Amino acid sequence: MLVTFSTQAYADITMFGNVALAMLKMMGHSASVPGAIMAEDVVDALHRLRAAIEADKQASPQVKDMDADEPVVSMAHRALPLMNLLAAAVKAETYVTWQRT
Repeated sequence: MLVTFSTQAYADITMFGNVALAMLKMMGHSASVPGAIMAEDVVDALHRLRAAIEADKQASPQVKDMDADEPVVSMAHRALPLMNLLAAAVKAETYVTWQRT
């Protein structure tokens, strides 16, 4: 499953379902898809996501799996596009939606 986040103020962001659901929980929302955040609640969602990412960075240092062919991508790195989308929505005072794609 893929989940696409949208707002009028930024390009759509598509994530793998498990990552998107984790980000939704970090923002204080349920893992229900589709969903939306009202414009006045986007700033709180952004603050929660940033705080959760910072806590995750402190709690789990980056460990590389020597047997894996692919590099490990941290949640902080995966969250960056979504944080940019939320910041643009805050600036434009608009809502954010997400849906299965």
